[in-house]
Amino acid sequence: MPDFAQNGPITTIHDLGTARPERLEEQLVDAATGAPIGVVIPVTAADMRATPFTTIVDELSKAEFVDTAVVVLNQSDSVDDYRHASAVMAPMGQRGHLLWTDGPRGRSIEAELVDAGFVAGAGKGRAVWTGIGYLLADPSLSVFALHDGDIVDYDRHLLVRLCLPLTHPAFSFDFAKAYYARASDRMYGRVARLLLTPLLQALRSVFGEEELLVFLGSFRYPLAGESVFTASLARANRVPGHWGLEIGTLSEVFRNTSAKRCCQVDLGRSYDHKHQPLSLDDPGRGLLRMADDIIVTLYRTLASRGVVIDEARLVSVRSAYLRAAQDAIRQYSADAVMNGLLYDRHGEEEAIEGFAEAVGRSGTRFVNDPIGEAALPTWARVIDAIPDISVRLRAMASDDATEFG
Repeated sequence: MPDFAQNGPITTIHDLGTARPERLEEQLVDAATGAPIGVVIPVTAADMRATPFTTIVDELSKAEFVDTAVVVLNQSDSVDDYRHASAVMAPMGQRGHLLWTDGPRGRSIEAELVDAGFVAGAGKGRAVWTGIGYLLADPSLSVFALHDGDIVDYDRHLLVRLCLPLTHPAFSFDFAKAYYARASDRMYGRVARLLLTPLLQALRSVFGEEELLVFLGSFRYPLAGESVFTASLARANRVPGHWGLEIGTLSEVFRNTSAKRCCQVDLGRSYDHKHQPLSLDDPGRGLLRMADDIIVTLYRTLASRGVVIDEARLVSVRSAYLRAAQDAIRQYSADAVMNGLLYDRHGEEEAIEGFAEAVGRSGTRFVNDPIGEAALPTWARVIDAIPDISVRLRAMASDDATEFG
């Protein structure tokens, strides 16, 4: 049964099953006339060749509330990949735009940014950042939405629920984050369930009720890839260029707006996308690589707020994490049984042992390099240095379409 709980400083918008999706979409279509919406979808070559991406394109082609959708093709320098993505995107018509970060024009702009002293970044972080820059060329766009390109059970009402809180004239939110259940016949979302949630508990037990930790702990699924920003907040946020993207983004939101102007939205569904391997034998891959980046991002962000993190406290964090994670397994086991889900308790125990090693390993990494690689710069700074950069990203997409499409 749905609940009404409001925990922490952010607003939780529940799905009580009482609103017709079609009615919400009608409201969003009306609201978007005064607050036009742009959407950023980062994809790799594998993502855009998979069935979910085609479904996403088909649904967005029916979404009257979307003004502009930019698909950012990254981690591919293949013309064939570009042409395939362009063909799949055809149903979106003039509202759909393909931005190729690793094409010749994309590499040229990246080199110019590096020459100007800006960090180039890589992977999803760079793709998201570049897509935001593209949308900023249109000053009429008020709301920027972001979601992944591999959502298996996607329909446009996911985006409706996510965007309406930022466009509805009765609200005053700057940021919205999705939450949902990662489950099919079993529970997924291991990094969120078994690493991040107990780690945030451990950090609060060691460092106290630090405001950032309270803020992060208020989100039911802080690693969700679906979020919405006002254009002004998107311009002001720095973007991490690694697997710490979601946690780094939430930390930037905390820094640049008030918690009471943030909300999380229940998408009212079980959610599925591709699943990363745990890779216990290789910390440089899969979920353990993701875990390392998330943990180090947390440590560095706390340090930037004046929290003193030394080796003794890091030992306490690891011990507190392990206890909190073991308690979580007992809770998830009961939850799985009562919901008729498969539950591999041994596999979950192995996962938290791997994550505990990541907590220790990341602590050493932080102590040896407390500053780390700089995040991608704010677009406010980049536009100040290169005033026409957003317009040139639009021209790049147009020129690529003419030459390669």
